[in-house]
Amino acid sequence: MSPRSLSRISFLMFVLALAAVLALAACKDDKKKTGTTPAASPTSAAIDISGVPELADGKLLIGSDIAYAPLEFYKEGTETPDGLDVDLAKAIAEALGVEVEFVNSGFDGLNEALNTDEFDAVMSAMTIDADRSKVVDFVPYLNVGEGIVVPVGNPNNIAGLDGLCGLTVAVQLGTVQEKGLKALNDETCGDNDVKIVTFDTNPLAVEDVRTGGADANYSDFPVAFLDAQKSAGALEVVEPAPNPRPYGIAVRKGSTELKGVLTEALQAVKSSGKYDEVLAKWNLESTALP
Repeated sequence: MSPRSLSRISFLMFVLALAAVLALAACKDDKKKTGTTPAASPTSAAIDISGVPELADGKLLIGSDIAYAPLEFYKEGTETPDGLDVDLAKAIAEALGVEVEFVNSGFDGLNEALNTDEFDAVMSAMTIDADRSKVVDFVPYLNVGEGIVVPVGNPNNIAGLDGLCGLTVAVQLGTVQEKGLKALNDETCGDNDVKIVTFDTNPLAVEDVRTGGADANYSDFPVAFLDAQKSAGALEVVEPAPNPRPYGIAVRKGSTELKGVLTEALQAVKSSGKYDEVLAKWNLESTALP
């Protein structure tokens, strides 16, 4: 065989070897890419989030006032959020195939912070009403009444909202209950107004009742019920719970795509049975939306 033929054969073997090496490298690269992509659940695969800018980083950032047990609170001695809203948010995020992170923020400023892009959504036992609906959009997820917490024995014989006229009532700042007490003064109480005392968090408002500063605390019924349970017999809840109204996950007015996929994910969570499981865990089955 001539030297030129040997040269051609050697060159051909070199090309084939190089091709094999490149193919192996490409295969390894494909495996690496596959391994770093989170596995999609069957539910998340059915929800297209590719057009949702808030979820482009694979995370749903939620603003919440994490001091409103049993809806949202920190596990004792930790900075780990817990509660019905937290569990439901995790289930929604799982349906979307993203992670979820909670950001603790004062309730009164949640929607303002949402509209300045501090988080993607708000999930904080927020009752849907006309004023809030002017500045944010909502995805309804629960239907919850309100509760009046009083000292055990109900010394002022409060039987409903009208019974608060002339009394001192502790309430969390920025809540629909604060607004409701102001409306009560304008429309019902006449010259016998409720003295409204506001606090940054509901636990502080409850403590004001416990220590005799206020005659009652007005909050959402699940919270009021738990506050009475945890009071070691010092407090009770006036029943029945007035004004059942829906809670909503708040999103910015321009977040049409996010609102759409959150609505779809919530429906998927309901269809899977996870919604009922979460409500049952917190003994709040009666708050379910159809």
